[in-house]
Amino acid sequence: MNTASLAAALVGAQMSRVQMAAAAKMVRMNADAAASIAQLVDAAQQNIAKLAKAAGGVGQNVDIRV
Repeated sequence: MNTASLAAALVGAQMSRVQMAAAAKMVRMNADAAASIAQLVDAAQQNIAKLAKAAGGVGQNVDIRV
């Protein structure tokens, strides 16, 4: 095996390592984003449940004149 092909193989392996690290980072980011979306939906459901328990007509007669 000559030195040029050995060097090319090492460069290819290094590039592969960089690509795998980038792919792993993107997968982690997608998982974090999915978890954030799930938390947001859960918080929205809790807020809707609180509003649903409020008495009917609450907030209808608010005077906002300055």
